[in-house]
Formats: sequence, C-alpha cells, structure tokens
Amino acid sequence: MKVSLFHLMPFTDLPEDPPHGPNWKEAGVWVDVPRSLYDPVLGNELYNEYLDEMEFAETVGFDGVCVNEHHQNIYGTMPSPNIMLATLARRTSRVNLIVLGTSIALYNPPIRIAEEMAMLDVISGGRVICGFPVGSSQDTNWCYGVGPAQLRERYYEAEELITRSWETDAPFPFNGKYTQLRYVNPWPRPLQQPRPPIWVPGGGSVETWDWTIQKDYVYAALSYGGFKRAQQTLDGYWERVRELGAELNPYRVAFLQLALVSESAAQAKEDYGEAVEFFYQRLLGSTGRYFPEAPGYRTERSIRAGFERSAALPPSPATGGGAQRTEGPGPTWEDLIEGGNIIVGDPDQVASQVREAMTELRVGQLLPLLQIGSMRRDAAMKNIELFGTEVIPQLRGMWSEWEDHWSPQPLETRVAPRPTRNGG
Repeated sequence: MKVSLFHLMPFTDLPEDPPHGPNWKEAGVWVDVPRSLYDPVLGNELYNEYLDEMEFAETVGFDGVCVNEHHQNIYGTMPSPNIMLATLARRTSRVNLIVLGTSIALYNPPIRIAEEMAMLDVISGGRVICGFPVGSSQDTNWCYGVGPAQLRERYYEAEELITRSWETDAPFPFNGKYTQLRYVNPWPRPLQQPRPPIWVPGGGSVETWDWTIQKDYVYAALSYGGFKRAQQTLDGYWERVRELGAELNPYRVAFLQLALVSESAAQAKEDYGEAVEFFYQRLLGSTGRYFPEAPGYRTERSIRAGFERSAALPPSPATGGGAQRTEGPGPTWEDLIEGGNIIVGDPDQVASQVREAMTELRVGQLLPLLQIGSMRRDAAMKNIELFGTEVIPQLRGMWSEWEDHWSPQPLETRVAPRPTRNGG
C-alpha cells in the first residue's frame, strides 16, 4: 500500500450566513462566490500552514503529497497547483510530488505543462507524478469558458502533445485541431524516462475508465462520498479492467478517503467534529445547484451509467444520491460516519477500517484527506502525525504480492538545498 497526503487548501473563515444566498446549503460555493469573502491576510497564514502540513507529512512516513486544481472556489484555493508543487520540490527530499491534477485542456498551448512538469521533475530528482484530469464542468466550462462538447477532444489532443514531447528526442511539428506548433522541442526533458507516471482523476465517467486502462494510467477516484458510495464506481471500473484484459493490479487505482485519528472516537469528535461539519455544511454547499454540469460535458453513456449507480445507492443524508438531501444545514458528524464519508477512531480502529475498505475497493494508492474544513494547524498536525506514525505502519503489508508500476523511481542520490556560501 502507498499512502499520499491529499490536500485541498480550503478557505476557513466564512460568515454564519452567506451574502449570496439564504443559507450555505443553498448558496453557490463555486464560480460566482463573492470575492469579498476572501481575506488575503488570513490567506497568507493558511497557505503557509498548509505547506507546513504537507512538508510535515514527509517526516512522519507518508509516501507522497498531493495538490490539485480548482478555480473560483471556496473549498479548494489552488488555481495553480504547480506553484505549490514547486515550493514542495525544494522543501522536501523524499516524498512523491503528485499533482491531481493540472487541467491540461485549459492551457494554450498545452506544451507549457510539459515544460513545467519537466522542470519540477528535474528539481525534485525525479519525484513527480503528473495528474491529467479532464477537469470539472464548473472549472472548465463555467470558469474558463471551454465549450463542454469540445472539452474531451481538447483534452485528448493536449495529452498526445505532452506525452509525445517527453518521449521524442528530436524536434517535431504538431498539427492538431486546437494547437499547431512548427517546432515541439521543450527544454528541459524530465528526469524520469521516458516520462513521469500519469494519473487521471475521475468521477465515474466510463470513457475515463476505458481510456486510463488502455493508456495504462492510474485511475484516481476522487470524491467526498466515502468508501461505501465508491463501491459501485470501482466495481464498474474493475469490471472494465477484466473486460479489456488488463492486469488486476491494485496499484492502478488511487482513492481519496477522509479520516480522523485521535485517542478515541469520542476524542476525534471533540478534536475535529466542528471542522468536518464546516466542510460538508458550508464549504461544499450546493456545488452543483447554480452551476451544474454543462450540457455536453458528460456523454450519454456516462450519464446513463451514473443514473443507474445513483438509483442503486442506499440513502445518504451526507451526499444525496438514492435519496434527497436532509432538511437543515447539512450532514452531521453522525451522518458522515454512518454514510462512510469519514473514517473515525483511534489508530487501530482507523487502520482496521481503512484496510477493510481498501480491500473491498481493491485500492493500492490511498489518498487520505486529513486537513478538513476549518481545521487549523494544531488539529491538522495531530491528525497527520497519528495517521503517519500509527496507521500507515499497519497498512504497509497490503498488496505486497503486487508491483507498483505507477510511482516514481527517483535518483538514489539527489542534490539537497544548500543555502550557504560554502554549501555546509
């Protein structure tokens, strides 16, 4: 089992009542949320706290750290995740650096991604994993104005250009529908050859399943619905793996799971309960009520598959699907435990629940989300430390019979920062 800390870098200070809706459950938290809510002085504190937390993860046993891209959004304030990865490349020395991901269809030309990822791979000594999401409809269609019917076509073309630029030594012309370049010859080339590993975040689109399997990329299932609601999605993915004749290797799947570790389940609620309810009741809000998926973003095939999965799901007061959301401000701590959205307890209890869930889902790349909602430094550090020092050691034996083909192979001897004149 590989374990990499996932981070959203949320904004943590919101008024009791939003200025743009009757309550946080009804107000939009994406696209047009008023910028007057953002305090850049607090933002200075938060960014540095969050980077401290990710650097700390290296010291307590995590295999990697993950950043991601969102735009005009309260719960994810990393519109440029490569900037965050750049700071981590210099301030860490061992962990994998995972961007989940960079929305390659939004770059013009996409060769910029090939250049930036290669720079980060060289700086870090070969520790970069490149996440290539298609991108949420809110980010790509509503915020960046890409036509939904063009999005996947742009995405596939960008992926072809980026990977060819890494894998081809001589300059070549590229004549795509959306990008035309006479000379493709990006410097530097990545340290990992022929290219860094590629992971693809997905929300259950069957096209993404097939594409990642055929390309032999990692499929990263990212949602806040938890392990119980992920069962149907990943069962469907593994069925496609079998049908396409690919290896049933657990390391080809990454999965995000919220987890809270303390001295006991009761103490976990005391330590983290308010912050977690803040996340589900305010930061998520109605992420799709005012700006849902744009028509054409998802294919008919995936829409039908999604309806079928949703109809078969048990009722969930936390996330809907199979039932309407509950009345009131949103899910409670108890709702979230019952729905499997969060895994809670002392280290042994959390390790046991994680092992059971990842076995059922057949996941080899675990991405725990441990800084959640309004959680500040002390609480987040406690959760990260307990998970790293007491939970991860209990997960190490999982899937030892399989080889991980989708993680970096960095230089054994890497140059470390030496900010003194004599290098001492």
